[in-house]
Amino acid sequence: MTRLVVVSAGLSNPSSTRLLADRLTTAALDRLPGAEVTHVELRDLAHAIADNLLTGFPSGELAEAVAAVAQADALVVVTPVFSASYSGLFKSFFDVLDPGTLEGTPVLLAATAGTPRHSLVLDHALRPLFSYLRAVPVPTGVFAAAEDFASPELAARVERAAGELADAVTRRPRPHAVDPFADVTPFAELLG
Repeated sequence: MTRLVVVSAGLSNPSSTRLLADRLTTAALDRLPGAEVTHVELRDLAHAIADNLLTGFPSGELAEAVAAVAQADALVVVTPVFSASYSGLFKSFFDVLDPGTLEGTPVLLAATAGTPRHSLVLDHALRPLFSYLRAVPVPTGVFAAAEDFASPELAARVERAAGELADAVTRRPRPHAVDPFADVTPFAELLG
């Protein structure tokens, strides 16, 4: 079964960021029937993310979210735009992931803002971030300004990006699960 994780960094409830995430999820599910979807709402994890940055390990719901992302076959990530880039909460969540967590994972990039002036955030902030994390961003990113939500152009971008994500998932070889405790050296042997 395909595991799709949707990470949304909207700060209000309801938020245009979550609205876009839901539209992208629906379009992706149309192309990935039977996929299991996990929603990660970063607003609810803000304190745990800050604690993780200070302590070095996730706990509770954040640990569950990190595990879901690590096991995902694909991600849909959506952030509001602040100061011409992704939000600090969004970046902080991806900062707490272990190196290599997203390696080879297809990712659909999306962002929301009040005006179209911020549309370059997809290629100037999000794409470099996920390339650095060795994820595989799909070619079409989706940006939505406030006035875009009723436009047929947004619907067309959502459909195109969801199709690209589904194609990337079906072409991606499934990694073999590695048990990190399968080959443990006994403590007595380490001391010897």
